[in-house]
Amino acid sequence: MEPHGLTHGTIFNSNVCSKMLLPAAASPMGHARNCGLYFRKTPSLLCSIRSSSSLPRRPLRYAVLGAGFAGLSVVWHLLQHSPKELHLRIDIYDEVGIGGGASGVSGGLLHPYSPKVKLLWRGADCWKECMKLLHVAETEVCPNESNTEVGKSSQQCDRFIVRRRGIMRPAMSMKNLNVLNDNAQNSLASCRIETMDEDAAQKLVPNLCVPFNSAFYMPDAVNVHPQRYLQALFLSCKNLVKELSASGLGVKELFLHKKSICGLREFEGEYDAVIICLGAKADMLPELSGRLPLRTCRGVIAHLQLPDNLGEDYPELGPSILSDGWLAIQGTRSLYMGSTWDWKSRNSSPIVHEDEASKAFQELLPKASTFYPSIKNWTLTGARAGLRAMPPLTPLGSLPLLGSVNDFVAKNCTTRYWLFGGLGSRGLLYHGWLGKLIAQAVVSCNEQLIPSELTSWKKASL
Repeated sequence: MEPHGLTHGTIFNSNVCSKMLLPAAASPMGHARNCGLYFRKTPSLLCSIRSSSSLPRRPLRYAVLGAGFAGLSVVWHLLQHSPKELHLRIDIYDEVGIGGGASGVSGGLLHPYSPKVKLLWRGADCWKECMKLLHVAETEVCPNESNTEVGKSSQQCDRFIVRRRGIMRPAMSMKNLNVLNDNAQNSLASCRIETMDEDAAQKLVPNLCVPFNSAFYMPDAVNVHPQRYLQALFLSCKNLVKELSASGLGVKELFLHKKSICGLREFEGEYDAVIICLGAKADMLPELSGRLPLRTCRGVIAHLQLPDNLGEDYPELGPSILSDGWLAIQGTRSLYMGSTWDWKSRNSSPIVHEDEASKAFQELLPKASTFYPSIKNWTLTGARAGLRAMPPLTPLGSLPLLGSVNDFVAKNCTTRYWLFGGLGSRGLLYHGWLGKLIAQAVVSCNEQLIPSELTSWKKASL
């Protein structure tokens, strides 16, 4: 396969390094596996072999399938962690472009907690790495605000990425209250949870329903504009390519190809590694279909506005609201209300027709009105949808799926295939840390850099 007529180059793949290190009688699949085992002991050896003066300087080539949260995080971290002295080329493949899938239409509410405000598995790591990527993106579009904490400058920059700071979670039952109280005691210092009575909560959100005189406020949580964030992160990747190339070491290249992917074997032999970041569409690839423990779920988000002649504006600095449903505040008279859960849907189109939008609005409005009755004054102006890839529930929660999937593709692969999927409804939170982990595993040819909790799904799938 020649991507878009570009000149074919000599490929230096994992089997080349394995043939240099292993007996000639070893099988091709053994080469790939032993490559990973070998470099686990000496992770810097791959770099030293590639830069050896006795070998020609061949380009290192990676294909990243998908340009959403997962894919762009992987691209950024591949650029960060690949050997600086080597010629590196990364090709991104996505038929709808940057943020055109479920990532780009997500609600954008970002915090490291479960609906019961319990810190998620490795939530501190996920939160930290996500904040780093948000800072990278905000610095790209608002360079004069680069020293400002994420989101603080959003009202001053016309291309702001973080729309709002703060998320409010009112307690809606006595059982709910007790659980929230217990979990809130273990919040992160970097994303703290404050307990408020009704008066304090209603100062931030007038007319908020607080039936048990207790609400839980996350002042450091943020509401991200996903499409703007992804566009800015892609721009950051392109500028990092220029910066690294200008350093005088290996040349770096980054290309975006808007084309659909029919199968993984079309990449065979063209790349050192292919990283699959296609969300729900990963299960539609012939090599992976029916073999991933994923459930698909289409979610519709309703767009609402407050009519000019009705109601009181939402507070300029008022937080978003999270409960059985959620309201992601976009402005004083604009918000998103979400989200529906249409299980087993295979419809990945972001387009929501009038009848589907109306049905979603009728389903979501009663949920939202229980905690914010004033929402009844707002009118539906449109809707958008995304197809989520929901991972299986484990004792640690619903964890994404990571790892090498060579055994799913073929037994004689010369390209190494990796999966980064199943981010579910928390793709924004997970993408930074997990993108870093899988990029490091790809570069070092070492799956054991990924926590076993994220690769254990393969035991039941192979």
